[in-house]
Amino acid sequence: MTTEGTIRTEAHDHILKIIIDNPAKKNSFSPQMMDLLSDALTELHDNDGYWVGVICAEGKDFTAGLDMPKFFGPNAEKRTVKEGNVDVFGLTKRCKKPIVTATQGIVYTVGIELMLAGDIVVAADDSRFCQMEAKRGIAPLGGAHFRYLSRAGWGNAMYHLFLCDEFTAQRAREIGLVQEVVPAGQQIGRAMEIAAIIARNAPLGIQVTKEAAAKYTEQGEAAAIACIPAIRDRVLKSADAREGIQSFVERRPAVFQGR
Repeated sequence: MTTEGTIRTEAHDHILKIIIDNPAKKNSFSPQMMDLLSDALTELHDNDGYWVGVICAEGKDFTAGLDMPKFFGPNAEKRTVKEGNVDVFGLTKRCKKPIVTATQGIVYTVGIELMLAGDIVVAADDSRFCQMEAKRGIAPLGGAHFRYLSRAGWGNAMYHLFLCDEFTAQRAREIGLVQEVVPAGQQIGRAMEIAAIIARNAPLGIQVTKEAAAKYTEQGEAAAIACIPAIRDRVLKSADAREGIQSFVERRPAVFQGR
């Protein structure tokens, strides 16, 4: 634990575990922590040895959001945005690897936008969600304005974005922001279990699935259809595709290499 806050990483076979570590301030983010998170996501994106990412947090809370004085006002700290890095909110560059996020306690503002920039969310049953920017005179700037829509639909999205209310893990699952709710304390273990299951599948197949899905949400059905031939060519010519077919013939588990 550090009073300044940091982002730590741990390698677990093909899984990169990314840990938000600032529990003394309810895991609120400083600009430096945002930069470190971007570095960690870029490592996940670029390193062929990592097939899945898990984002989680130390302590009782996932994050209270931004440490506001460090981002706005006369004492704001400067961010160091590295060219080519993955954007933590997936706005300019999104991580190509699947990401499972585990939440607990307070999950406010950028915490929701961070989890929605990933793919699957496991929430502890004590998770409390709130997109409260409009209460502070600003607005969500990390993707909530459109990712709530794609996950929850217009009515549910506007309900929580307009009310700026706090809602439970059960409500988040009901509207599609969360995929599993587990007893508090089990969320990180369950996220790692899901990541391990994903990592048993062919990495290239998983990555092109995410790429094609993102193509649909960003550009529509015609673009998603148009990209099928290129995706088909990439996967069918891969060593993993040959291994998948051979393992089926030989009635054994496939051993994928990510190429």
